[in-house]
Amino acid sequence: MVNDIVTGLGGVGLFLLGMEIMTDALRQVAGRELRQALVRLTASPLRGVATGAAATAVIQSSTAVSLITIGAVGAGILSFGASLGVLYGANIGTTMTGWIVMVLGLKLKLGTLALPLLFVAAMLILLGRERVARAGRGLAGFCLLFIGLDMMQAATGGLGAWLSPEVLPGDGWGGRFLLVLIGAGIVALIQSSSTALALVLVLLGAGALGFAQAAALVIGFNMGTTATGLLASLGGGRAMRMTALANLLFNIATAALAFPLLDLVTPLLHGAWLGADDQTALVLFHTGFNLIGAAVFLPLTQHFAALVERLVPERPVPLAEGLDRRLLADEGAALDAAQAVADRLRRKLFAALAGALGPEGDLRALSSITVQGREAVAALGTFLSQVRIARDRADDAARHAALLHQIDHFQRLLGRCGQRDRLATLRQETRLAREVAVVAAALRQDRMRERLVDLIERRGRRYRRGVLLQEHVGLVAVAEVFERTDALRWLVRVTHHAARLSRHAREGR
Repeated sequence: MVNDIVTGLGGVGLFLLGMEIMTDALRQVAGRELRQALVRLTASPLRGVATGAAATAVIQSSTAVSLITIGAVGAGILSFGASLGVLYGANIGTTMTGWIVMVLGLKLKLGTLALPLLFVAAMLILLGRERVARAGRGLAGFCLLFIGLDMMQAATGGLGAWLSPEVLPGDGWGGRFLLVLIGAGIVALIQSSSTALALVLVLLGAGALGFAQAAALVIGFNMGTTATGLLASLGGGRAMRMTALANLLFNIATAALAFPLLDLVTPLLHGAWLGADDQTALVLFHTGFNLIGAAVFLPLTQHFAALVERLVPERPVPLAEGLDRRLLADEGAALDAAQAVADRLRRKLFAALAGALGPEGDLRALSSITVQGREAVAALGTFLSQVRIARDRADDAARHAALLHQIDHFQRLLGRCGQRDRLATLRQETRLAREVAVVAAALRQDRMRERLVDLIERRGRRYRRGVLLQEHVGLVAVAEVFERTDALRWLVRVTHHAARLSRHAREGR
């Protein structure tokens, strides 16, 4: 029992780690070509359905397709609206598993396949550079995700023994409803609707289950597959949480459509030439109610997306307070609010950098502003993308452009804030103490100017020549030369981005 619990927890950990790595790698690897391909494949909800169904039919896992979709939304590759069609299609494609079990008796073991792929991913990371290494990290995340799923399945493998006729409710409406809940719970735990469906087909063929009981379990299996997506969205952005919730609501609605039809469709399915036996009729039922669910939701996709957006509100971003959507009706007021947020963020960021560069070397404020700043910049970018400037408002267009420039420099400056080793080197290098003090004072007073950048660059060139001469005569090791010059380059770039932020802030007022 203890081993099962430890294995299960390890599986959850690997799964979450794989999801995080894959999402981050997708964000980095996704170039213009991939984005355009996904946009083409999901240009309409109907094409999204076809894409989701085909992808799920190929890899035999609606969970995997849902996770990849949620990850792609989180990475900004897919929009939330485009993801809905893919999720509809994933439910249709997963019914192919039943046909494979019925017709071929085959089952694809993705976790086993992931093990050699993980070796390939490790080699790509270790031996590759830039794009190849990033692709390797994405593949590694993908593999860890499925290895984690396999570990969770192994830890809960004994659960299948519970699914016996003696413990299942009777064939009444109350019993069927309980079976739906049991089916959802089983798949949520074992993370494999395919395994559960194969077991039900075996029990049905042996006469241990009635057709309606088996159909009720299959309805529950459909709902249980959404648990993995909900788990993957924990801690993710709003778009990821909306996608996971939409998947859950779609499956609940599909189950609500299928459940009352059990008695009605049973004779129809058995009357068809293909559904003469219970097992084939069950697979037909599984495919049929997922097709019906997609057909019902397709024309309602826009309204469904709006409903989910209302159910998943934006998380409050402290530094982005004041970006009220009602201000969008007046572009001037909207730009005023955006510049006020940018000013507040700039002052806090400058103060945090000044504290880190100062003699006390206080990094606490810098750590806090790095996280909060990225959230605020993302909220600011979303808000500005919704501002519509009239063609005859040249002044507002210039202010809007200045704000976009500020977002760019915020992102670059926040990226530099994470390079703590550069800060440590600068504080230890006495020959740069004067330059560091000047930059820290200018940041603290919010008086960054372009001439300060020129000053730091001139002094930096003299410092670099001196370090190279020291290395030439053997006073400094090569590794130390790189550390010092990298730290100098960091100081120059921070000064540059800070000065440009101040300049564009003046233009944005």
